[in-house]
Amino acid sequence: MHTPHAHRRLALIDLGTNTFHLLIVEISKTPGEKPLVLLRTKAGVRLGEGGISRGVIAPEPYARALHTLAGFKEEIELHEVEEVRATATSAMRVTKNGPDLVRDIFEQTGIRVDVIPGEREAELICQGVRQAVDLGTEPHLVMDIGGGSVEFIIANQTTIYWKQSFEIGAQRLLDKFFPDPSGVFPAAAVEAEQRYLGTVLEPLIEALQRYKPVSLVGASGSFDSLADMQLGQLRTESQLPPHTELALSSFQESYRHLLSGNHEQRLAIPGILPMRADMLVVAAVLIDYVLGISGITRIQTSAYALKEGLLAEMLSA
Repeated sequence: MHTPHAHRRLALIDLGTNTFHLLIVEISKTPGEKPLVLLRTKAGVRLGEGGISRGVIAPEPYARALHTLAGFKEEIELHEVEEVRATATSAMRVTKNGPDLVRDIFEQTGIRVDVIPGEREAELICQGVRQAVDLGTEPHLVMDIGGGSVEFIIANQTTIYWKQSFEIGAQRLLDKFFPDPSGVFPAAAVEAEQRYLGTVLEPLIEALQRYKPVSLVGASGSFDSLADMQLGQLRTESQLPPHTELALSSFQESYRHLLSGNHEQRLAIPGILPMRADMLVVAAVLIDYVLGISGITRIQTSAYALKEGLLAEMLSA
């Protein structure tokens, strides 16, 4: 029997297509006090690996998901959390056996997973980014590259002007354009991906012309990796500052570096998470494409995304 805390403890779980995130915070009863972060961790689950492009979660990632959530449940119990909020995105949204996984997670851990639509995902991401980056009064382009979907939001600190979720995440792009096991990404594959993006991202192109955002704010995953490459060291989730200025020259250098090597050579680049070594290539092609069509030259990264957005929403309720 544990004694009730003078504070409320919350766990926020973001079940992404590549990475599962867990954030445990303590909320003070004193109004206006910032939540105290007790734990911020993530696990590379790659839920989309070997299946998302065919509309299923393959057996191995399915098992990894259950294993990861069993670990999260231990942390939640250890921290005596009173309330758990778990959201799932693209992989569970679009796969035939996504609902089975939601059920199995509940049966094995007691954690209820809310599978959210892409539009809601975009809203929460924007809300999270606003906690890390002051978007001010001018419109910015917020971009979150997941494994299954990519969210684009044009917003300032108070208003969302436009948002859309596209099912073109890094695992899907990898399956479509990068089947070579040696990990060499030929120029023809880059061109093929760019042509594909040109057709899929027409709504984004129109929105960019209309709202003319002044900077690109990249949330989570691939952008964290690019910030780590700029620094030349791999940081853990808790070591990342809320936001980082990513020099355009640094991005361009990282992009060249990623394109020029094979899988082994990319693994050797300081700051690269092994799980992202190939995904980062297709993600960088996407970022480069977006910079090209928008004319944006300023890039910021936000370590905050969906789960921080969910927290901010809960605190303001």
